[in-house]
Amino acid sequence: MLHLRVIAPPDRSTAVVDLLTTEPGVTHLAVLDGAARQPRGDLILCDVVRESADGVLHRLQQLGVEVHGGISADDVEMTISTAAERAAREAPGSGADAIVWDEIAAKTGEQTELSATYLVLITVATMIAGIGVLLDQPILIVGAMVVGPEFGPLAALCVALLRRKGRVIMRSVQALVVGFLAAMALTVVSTWALTAADLVSRDMLLAERPLTDFIWRPDALSWVVGLLAGVAGMLSLTSKKSGSLVGVLISVTTVPAAANVAVATAYGVWHEAAGSALQLLINLCAIVLAGLLTLVVQQTWWHLARRRQAAG
Repeated sequence: MLHLRVIAPPDRSTAVVDLLTTEPGVTHLAVLDGAARQPRGDLILCDVVRESADGVLHRLQQLGVEVHGGISADDVEMTISTAAERAAREAPGSGADAIVWDEIAAKTGEQTELSATYLVLITVATMIAGIGVLLDQPILIVGAMVVGPEFGPLAALCVALLRRKGRVIMRSVQALVVGFLAAMALTVVSTWALTAADLVSRDMLLAERPLTDFIWRPDALSWVVGLLAGVAGMLSLTSKKSGSLVGVLISVTTVPAAANVAVATAYGVWHEAAGSALQLLINLCAIVLAGLLTLVVQQTWWHLARRRQAAG
């Protein structure tokens, strides 16, 4: 359930209250006439079940509330109310599977910023994976996958492609391209530094690495894993099942592939660098494709659910 706070301008307040009153998924409605000061208007509070939230937010925006007023929403962790239970029963679908598109857009939009924190995290993750590649240590590879922040821009790219948000698409692509290029360049430098300190060597890269050599040898299963990870990652994001997202991050070789490109480039092992680059490209494309298709299916399903509700 979401708690909505709406600042409605005086000329739209009645329409907003009528909308919320007739919506079966809305409950705990309260109206404070003239309570809002910046911007001026009526403060309207209510709770809405997640399966109805997207439709309610869309209709509020159709009334132009966000232009002269404002809409904000928070998750309600616990509700003890017969009225809330009745609203959940009357709304179509399951709250656990419901998608609130404005919430997803806001959440993923934050992940497209090319911030210092993002660059540090992806660089540190790539460096850790680079050491894991040389030592043939899956533990370090897994740790690097968890640290890597690249799924945020990938998810934002999927949402932006579906909603046709050109600016968000450009920011997402920029975060991915600049982030990976910067991380790989710094990993090349760190590999040279570790080699100069006699901590690693080119022979370690050329030695048999049965536990991690899959990173630079892509095959058909690379596409399969990437597609499955994209589906699971998008479902975990839209359904708020964040626990499964960790498993998604561990299942795809994006950061490890970038690290292997950097290490192989540092030592001039070009065939391994090329294989790792192909692995990275396959995983990125597969995740975006699967994530976008997952969103399309979810959007279609909820559209049909609303049509069934309207027909009923």
